[in-house]
Amino acid sequence: MATPYVTDETGGKYIASTQRPDGTWRKQRRVKEGYVPQEEVPVYENKYVKFFKSKPELPPGLSPEATAPATPSRPEGGEPGLSKTAKRNLKRKEKRRQQQEKGEAEALSRTLDKVSLGETAPLPSAPQGSRAAPAAASDQPDSAVTTEKAKKIKNLKKKLRQVEELQQRIQAGEISQPSKEQLEKLARRRALEEELEDLELGL
Repeated sequence: MATPYVTDETGGKYIASTQRPDGTWRKQRRVKEGYVPQEEVPVYENKYVKFFKSKPELPPGLSPEATAPATPSRPEGGEPGLSKTAKRNLKRKEKRRQQQEKGEAEALSRTLDKVSLGETAPLPSAPQGSRAAPAAASDQPDSAVTTEKAKKIKNLKKKLRQVEELQQRIQAGEISQPSKEQLEKLARRRALEEELEDLELGL
């Protein structure tokens, strides 16, 4: 922020007197002729910085229209602007995918070779398939319930560990006056243990 100058009738410049937060006043200060405040001094730039700032981006004589590409061309290897290692990684991924597809096709052809033309493999009828789908769907909620129980057990064990640590700190004398929340935490210990036992028996 530039300092406001006050000019008196003789033409001398002054920094006006200002009031401090405690109510006292700062004296006005005379400013010498040609003085430039620190915040208004331009940043020094050496000749190389000035040269590179003034240097044109294009070579002399080249028009900007000639450099603009008509259509962005994709480099060989798929994605535009990828490094050599990224291109190499893409090729590896593609190769792996092709090998996997080839392996699946070979496995399928092997199974087809095993089944002779005279024998007909029993094809699942539509009702059986529709019965299998709900069974698979019912397996998923079961696994979700067990993971939820596991999370609850882990959470309860963590709370019990915190209660034990708190009790040890109180017994060691680290906490002389436990707060209301800390006392409530200690009182909940038995309920937490019972809940944990119920959950572990339910698994």
